[in-house]
Amino acid sequence: MLIQRISERGSYLCVSQMICKLNHSFLSPVLPDKPCIFQNPYFLSLRIRYFNSSRPAQNPQSTPLAVSLSANRISRVARSEAQDALFDYLHGTRALPFIDAEHISKNSPHFVQGLLSKVENEQDVARALTRLLRYNPINEFEPFFESLGLNPSEITLLLPRSLMYLSDDQVMLDNFQLLCDYGVPRSKIGTIYKEANEIFRYDYGILASKLRTFEELGLSKPTIIKLVSCCPSLLVGGANKEFIGVLEKLKALGLGNDWIGGYLSGKSAYNWNRMLDTMTFLGEVGYNGTQMGILFKTNPSLLFESSGKRIYVLVGRLLKLGLKMNEIYSLFLENPQILSAKCAKNLWKATCFLFEIGMEAGDIGNIVSTNMRLLGSHSLKRPRTVLKTLMVEKDRLCQIIKDNPLKLFSLASNSDINSIEQVSSRNSSKFLDKTTFLLRLGYVENSDELTKALKQFRGRGDQLQERFDCLVQAGLDCNVVTDMIKLAPPVLNQTKDVLEKKIDCLRNSLGYPLESIEGFPSFLCYDMDKINRRFFMYAWLRERGAVKPMLSLSTVLACSDARFVKYFVDKDPEGPAKWEGLKTSMLLS
Repeated sequence: MLIQRISERGSYLCVSQMICKLNHSFLSPVLPDKPCIFQNPYFLSLRIRYFNSSRPAQNPQSTPLAVSLSANRISRVARSEAQDALFDYLHGTRALPFIDAEHISKNSPHFVQGLLSKVENEQDVARALTRLLRYNPINEFEPFFESLGLNPSEITLLLPRSLMYLSDDQVMLDNFQLLCDYGVPRSKIGTIYKEANEIFRYDYGILASKLRTFEELGLSKPTIIKLVSCCPSLLVGGANKEFIGVLEKLKALGLGNDWIGGYLSGKSAYNWNRMLDTMTFLGEVGYNGTQMGILFKTNPSLLFESSGKRIYVLVGRLLKLGLKMNEIYSLFLENPQILSAKCAKNLWKATCFLFEIGMEAGDIGNIVSTNMRLLGSHSLKRPRTVLKTLMVEKDRLCQIIKDNPLKLFSLASNSDINSIEQVSSRNSSKFLDKTTFLLRLGYVENSDELTKALKQFRGRGDQLQERFDCLVQAGLDCNVVTDMIKLAPPVLNQTKDVLEKKIDCLRNSLGYPLESIEGFPSFLCYDMDKINRRFFMYAWLRERGAVKPMLSLSTVLACSDARFVKYFVDKDPEGPAKWEGLKTSMLLS
């Protein structure tokens, strides 16, 4: 084995020590810790290269000298011509590979905007930019970094001081290409570069060796891709013992190595050491392996949101209210949503409300244990507002709620609830509306973003949920599907049958892995005729060696017909005839 089995962890804090840490958490806000960055000794001998250029970099100013075309007046045609001019410069003049040049030109809007700002006449964009790029070479790192998902302010800090052309940094390009070939989405590589740019200075073979190390741990390629995209620091230095410890612990709980891949998110930072401590803490307060495995399966956010910190705070608060560990265990299983940020916040506010009106901890514990779901799903008004509205004293309101806890919601809830009993017994899956579905995806209530989304998504909430579940059941991570449909809302405007048909076509007819649509969800929005026509032609060209194998879906599908003919069909002398034949046969079928 390349990595030796990690020795048993030392003794852990006992339960009393853990609870002691929580003594001040009950009446203080919960603040997320900064993620720890583990710096381990290199487990491979590395020689980090630094690069210099034979000529000084000439970074063009981002502020144009004469702005004639403002961003809100540039037509779609002008922008498309500017992208084409940039593509022709990168591919034709600078000899970048087709797929790289196209991705850069299509995914660097700020840089393209800067080029357009130098054009005096919108009717002359193509010729003006061709001439501009011919006599004024650009700093190619600017559009390159932007196409990898970085914003202009980040790019400024990352630009090499002594380089101008991408070809000057061949080692960086080699490591970049290796990540692309491995399957890491280009949109994620920018974050990897920003957080761990040492990776792009590795000598030949080192990065590939590190990726193989993860495979030897039993992780599948899709899981490794998610892992390095979310936690690029794992590729820096030696083996991360805490991460390997988490894998071994999960395996001991009956959760496979790849289980972790389904819940990683690029929006979170992960503290593997705290995850280990969380699992140890649960074991020491009474959870056995079976219970812990069920708990994590039912509620993975317990481990992955804030790397388990929320469990310390919530368990500590519930214990202080007089609940027993077996009761807390049951509450977590029955109400897995309670550990979401919104539900935890609502629960905390409700607890503070009851304390403020003078209720004893034991009585609060009883209300929490019997009304956990309602407490987590409703935001309450301030006690002073409720007391003023009802014109009663604190002790009277306290007694009303103790006699009938549901009065807490009918008297203090911010929601417009006519009958709290009806709300608590409602079949949410049957009556799920569109707004509720979108709130579950992370849209903020009463926001402009939510209003816009309500217009973009078509169908009832339960229908949208069915289509969402279809994508998850096909094998995509829930967080990934959420990002996909926010990027391309029309994906969920299709029926479940249509989505299943397109996924089957992707896998079985086209031979692409399901993960290939993560960076290009619009694939699911194209009609089947266009998909089949483009990819049948591409497959024919590939068999004749005229094009590269396994080009990205967007490269084949997203370009215009004229561009596809120019850069694909015309690659083979018999291509035009084959292309026309395909179009005719599909029209007749």
